[in-house]
Amino acid sequence: MTNSVSTGTAEQTAAVSSTAAIDHFTDQEVHSFRKDGFLIQRGLMPPEYLSQMKAITDRDLAGHLGDVEYEADLHYPGAPKSLDSEGGKTIRRLRQAVSRDPVFLKLLKEPFLLQRLQQLLGPHVVMPLAHHNCIMTKQPRYSSDTGWHQDTRYWAFQSGDLVNIWIALGPENRHNGCLQVLPGTHLAVADRSRLDEAQFLRTDLPENQPLLQTAQAVELVPGDVLFFHARCFHAATRNFSTQTKQSVVFTFRSAENLPVAGTRSAQWPELLLS
Repeated sequence: MTNSVSTGTAEQTAAVSSTAAIDHFTDQEVHSFRKDGFLIQRGLMPPEYLSQMKAITDRDLAGHLGDVEYEADLHYPGAPKSLDSEGGKTIRRLRQAVSRDPVFLKLLKEPFLLQRLQQLLGPHVVMPLAHHNCIMTKQPRYSSDTGWHQDTRYWAFQSGDLVNIWIALGPENRHNGCLQVLPGTHLAVADRSRLDEAQFLRTDLPENQPLLQTAQAVELVPGDVLFFHARCFHAATRNFSTQTKQSVVFTFRSAENLPVAGTRSAQWPELLLS
């Protein structure tokens, strides 16, 4: 059974204001991230950023603008079989978010975000433009299931110690395919015998069942931000609601954790943020 990380009660809402006003993690929060591989910051994103990013997302979704990935491109369970089939032009991801509007670059330099990343990665933070520089858009009817995986399965850096942030532009819950995580899985190297050919965790193996029982659904409301380690196993179901779920997702590394030459991770320029 999948546990749930709550969207927050009225009491928690009162605590959100103080979270948003603080530009750093507490020591306890850093410890929690190190232990579990993920951490939620409730209400961290200011409303003006949310409204601007939502407007850009709606615009580019409607016009299929820029670098777009369709559900049919990946052939995950539930996706249309081809671009020409029914629902074939359902967008999964708007790539290259920072090129879509200056609001994204402005956000990356905000102390409430950058100082938290420095606590996790060190004083010099770099954003690779090749990975998770995007807006994820899980749409109704033709969205797909994403199996349990680590992002580092297709990234190539000297170390797998990278941090992702996931910004909820709208509500995220079990019904519309919110992210699910396996706490603590960033701490150990995954045994390849427990993965399939695409390096997804096999859900049919008896030895994987105890681990899968620890799954937590990360339910968010607009403005919540999830920080999670790139080696933390995560997954998501398709969207069973009638509204598109939208999330801005970025990846960061320390300046010392260089991409491996000749790989996809080294093919794009990067942003030195601090």
